Order: sequence, then structure tokens, then C-alpha cells
Amino acid sequence: MEQTFATWLLPIVGVIVGIVIGYLIARNSAPNSTQRQVDDLQERLDTYQSEVVTHFNTTASLLRKLTNSYQDMQDHLSEGADKLALDEQTRQRLLAALHSEENHSHRERLSSPTFTEPPKDYALKDADVPGTLHENFGLKSKH
Repeated sequence: MEQTFATWLLPIVGVIVGIVIGYLIARNSAPNSTQRQVDDLQERLDTYQSEVVTHFNTTASLLRKLTNSYQDMQDHLSEGADKLALDEQTRQRLLAALHSEENHSHRERLSSPTFTEPPKDYALKDADVPGTLHENFGLKSKH
């Protein structure tokens, strides 16, 4: 009887030990993969935020260059008007035109019309026949 008991006990103990070892390995490996995914997502987010900051810094730099170029162009035109104008009256008109463009550079917004009229039916028709935009157009009456 001792042999049969040992024959049954050893496989049962082996299965229980295997289950415990498998459970411990699975429990320890699952958080690592989840943590790796979280770390990967955090790295991607950090990279994206860095790219956004770089993009806006470059945009601001280019806008400063554009503003400086515009100011240089205005200065050049003013100097040209001073040097190349034949008389004082022409010089004053050129300078006034340059400065009026600076003051009127902001365009006014167009306002939407206050009243919009529905479309009219311009299709040729007899007086008693409904037009193509009429709600009963194309329906046959039950007379």
C-alpha cells in the first residue's frame, strides 16, 4: 500500500508545484509587459510634445523673420521715395501712400446679409401649373 500511496502522491505533488511555479511566473511577467507598454506610450507622448514645441518655436522664428523683412521693405521704399521723388509734392504722396497701407493693413470682415431671400422659381410654366420648386411639382392629382 505504501507503493501505491507514493505512486499517487508524487505526481499530485508535482502537479501542484508546477501550478504554483506557473502562477508565480505568469504573475511576475504580466506587470512587466504592461509596464513596458506604459513606458512606450509615455515615450511616444514625450516625443510628440517635443515635436509640437519645436514646431511652434520654428513658426515663431519664421514669423519674426517675415515681420523684419516686411519692415525692411517698408524702410527701403521710404528711402527710395525720399531719394527718387522729383519734387516735394510727389515725395509726400508716396510717403502718404506707404503709411496709409500700414494703417489700413487690417481688412474689415464682410458681414453676412441680414435678409436672405429664398430662391425663386424661374422655370417657364403656365399660370396654373406649379413651378419646379413647388411642393406638389411632378405629383399627379387624383381627379
